[in-house]
Amino acid sequence: MKRALFICSANYYRSRFAEHLFNRLARLRNLPWCADSRGLLVGHWGDIGPISCYTIDRLKLCGVTVDDHRDPLPLTLEDLATSDLVVAVKEVEHRPLMAAKFPGWADRIEYWHIDDLDCAGPEDALPELEAHVRALVERLTLSEAA
Repeated sequence: MKRALFICSANYYRSRFAEHLFNRLARLRNLPWCADSRGLLVGHWGDIGPISCYTIDRLKLCGVTVDDHRDPLPLTLEDLATSDLVVAVKEVEHRPLMAAKFPGWADRIEYWHIDDLDCAGPEDALPELEAHVRALVERLTLSEAA
């Protein structure tokens, strides 16, 4: 089983959405991939809880039920080393953090351009993130079939 890793800042909203949606779509397609998620600034905003209500609500609209309400997890070097694909969801936000915290990794991962809540509401950001995850699953499906 190959591993995709989604990274955001708090591992509370965007990366968690991507993780759960990816896993649902991969299972539906019998894709030999699973996803996990981590954050680059976990704890920076204090105890924000396990997962965003916006994430839960949008996942429900996608037919995904989330029973796992684990706390956000910080990114580690081991997470990076054991992943086959790493996606940070906002390049301008995450590339500098990757370069500072994990030198040598900033140019080895894929970056998307999905805004956090301070720049876009969930009604805009989450559908965009959903489209990116769906496109990624399609890309991996085609790659596995080749």
